[in-house]
Amino acid sequence: MSKFNYKKIMPRYTLVAIIMTMVATAVVCKSIYTMTARHNYWMKVAEQKKIDSITVRPMRGNILSCDNQLMSSSLPEFMIYMDFKAGGEKKDSMWRDSVDLICEGLHHIFPEKSAQEFKRHLEEGHSKMSQNWPIWPKRINYNTYVAVKQLPIFKLSPNKGGFHKEEFNARRRPFGNLASRTIGDLYGMKDSARFGLEMSYDSILRGKNGITHRRKVMNKYLNIIDTPPVDGADIVTTIDVNMQDLAERCLVDMLKDIDANVGVAIVMEVKTGDIKAIVNMDRCGDGKYRERQNHAVSDLLEPGSVFKTASMMVALDDGVVDTTALINTGGGIIKMHGRDMKDHNWRSGGYGTITFAKALKVSSNIGISYIIDKYYGSNPEKFVEGIHRIGLADDLRIPIVGSSPARIRMPKRNERGQFLNWSKTALPWMSIGYETQIPPISTLTFYNAIANGGKMMRPRFVKQVIKDGEVIAEYPPEVIRERICKESTLTKIQTLLQEVVSQGTGKKAGSESFIVAGKTGTAQIWQRIGNNASGKTGYLVSFAGYFPADKPRYSCIVCIQKSGLPASGGTHSGAVFHNIAEGIMAQSLKLGIVENNDSISIMQPEVKFGNMLAADYVLSHLGYETINGWNGKFSNGKPIWGNAKATDKSVMTLKKEPIYSSKLMPNVIGMGARDAVYMIESRGVKVHLSGRGKVTSQSLSAGHKISKGDVCMLKLE
Repeated sequence: MSKFNYKKIMPRYTLVAIIMTMVATAVVCKSIYTMTARHNYWMKVAEQKKIDSITVRPMRGNILSCDNQLMSSSLPEFMIYMDFKAGGEKKDSMWRDSVDLICEGLHHIFPEKSAQEFKRHLEEGHSKMSQNWPIWPKRINYNTYVAVKQLPIFKLSPNKGGFHKEEFNARRRPFGNLASRTIGDLYGMKDSARFGLEMSYDSILRGKNGITHRRKVMNKYLNIIDTPPVDGADIVTTIDVNMQDLAERCLVDMLKDIDANVGVAIVMEVKTGDIKAIVNMDRCGDGKYRERQNHAVSDLLEPGSVFKTASMMVALDDGVVDTTALINTGGGIIKMHGRDMKDHNWRSGGYGTITFAKALKVSSNIGISYIIDKYYGSNPEKFVEGIHRIGLADDLRIPIVGSSPARIRMPKRNERGQFLNWSKTALPWMSIGYETQIPPISTLTFYNAIANGGKMMRPRFVKQVIKDGEVIAEYPPEVIRERICKESTLTKIQTLLQEVVSQGTGKKAGSESFIVAGKTGTAQIWQRIGNNASGKTGYLVSFAGYFPADKPRYSCIVCIQKSGLPASGGTHSGAVFHNIAEGIMAQSLKLGIVENNDSISIMQPEVKFGNMLAADYVLSHLGYETINGWNGKFSNGKPIWGNAKATDKSVMTLKKEPIYSSKLMPNVIGMGARDAVYMIESRGVKVHLSGRGKVTSQSLSAGHKISKGDVCMLKLE
């Protein structure tokens, strides 16, 4: 008979089934009620647990030098905070026990603030139960953040300990302030560009922001990415770090020597127009020189005598005069339309009668202005049109905020032919570098065109845009003008610029190693410059040129603003140009061993007493014939100890020397450290070395009977 009692069991199953059906019905009804009648309420609750449209900033791209060295890069920085509500009562008790230890640790990391000050500050936040109390008021780097994170409580998770951070991408320049005005910078807390290439190429460097939202799940916030950020691309500049450093050092040294206010130096590659170095130095209140403004592209000052080359080029190109034309400069001072025109040597009697060519070489104001006024005085528009024709007034479209094209005034007349903005003295003074405003980079571009066979290149600051190792955009060299003047004119100008350096006012810029061409310039500037509060006259002294003149590779301009005399473009700016040019040429000089050899060179290597098998191998590969008693062979490869002696310039004789037995101290005088240590320690003697070179003395003399524990001191020189 079955033990299963159907009448007793079935009512129980039925009851369970009824209860489960009722519960399921209740759940369904409640769900329908929640989805309909309570829909709006629960949507509001969900919104409180969700944070929408949080901007995720991308990683900003790097700025690289021409050889891909980092010049500006983004590094993580952190603001650190404390949430005193996190962790509840358990964290509160830990805080009371650990606060003194935490404050001591913070004082050790941030010594500017005492442990007591940290404690007062943190206790204030604790009393307010702040959830975002700043631990330190400034951003800190990653290493400092890691150190703080190791302190008690801070090492716990944010939900338990309350320590949390806000991360930023800080902009850092590995080479410090090198080319800082050109590279640019960001506003720290805003992460927005301030100036320089950082600002000009901000859209490329910045990338695109992403969007995320945060949802609270299980009492924790989870970040859910809606749109991922797109990191910025890198830009490759034309700046050469070595040239930039060289130009900066050469310029600052001169600025200090002559107590100048402002200095500019630019180096351009002739064929491409690449800016290899650009230096802008201001004297600050503490007497030190720093980059505060990009004078190279923004200074609109009268250039002075470096403009005379352009005046001569226009006159020669128009065919109104030749370089052999004679000019009577008198005693160095003449009247021009009622105003004195003076040469720099007027106090010593002037130059007398000179040719137009010599006028440029000796930088005669009278010589240049007389010719221009004679042939263009009645039609100054033609001269100014000529200046525009040779490219000096071109807008170079420099990719740096604050840059400006040259301002060269064009004469204007009314209906009756009378000048509206012109005087009779305007043209002669314009011809020698006044009445115009030209930034240094425009002047350099003109001289670079002379070096480049008349082809004017646009100054290039950025070569490429790179993303993830791939080139996504290129900025090739750009020609502004295929030819700035006739070929015959250019040849004459190039010759004269070489003579300015070899025979004229630019001798300080010359070099004994290569040919330099260029022009000096000195101009009075009637504005307050730098810290010139003494009322002294301000001067702009310049030198613009290129090198080597026979095969031009680089052009360079140096401009210095100073107060009072002496002020000389040739002496001051020319000397800086000389140092920069020689430094650049030395950096690029690569000679082989044959080129470095001369008739008095000693080319034979010195061979130390030691392993002659090794010496034989090295000498043979250096091209020396070796003579030895073993014919270059030694079957088991053991060392052969001995000396080498030169018999003539290409032959070395190797000689085997007897050595002491393994129980006696060997003679290692004259050996290198490696062979000496090997020979002694192979006999069980410990060696201590001092100095470098070859062994000059040993504490245990040759032939000493070796005992256990012996130590030999070797002195090398």
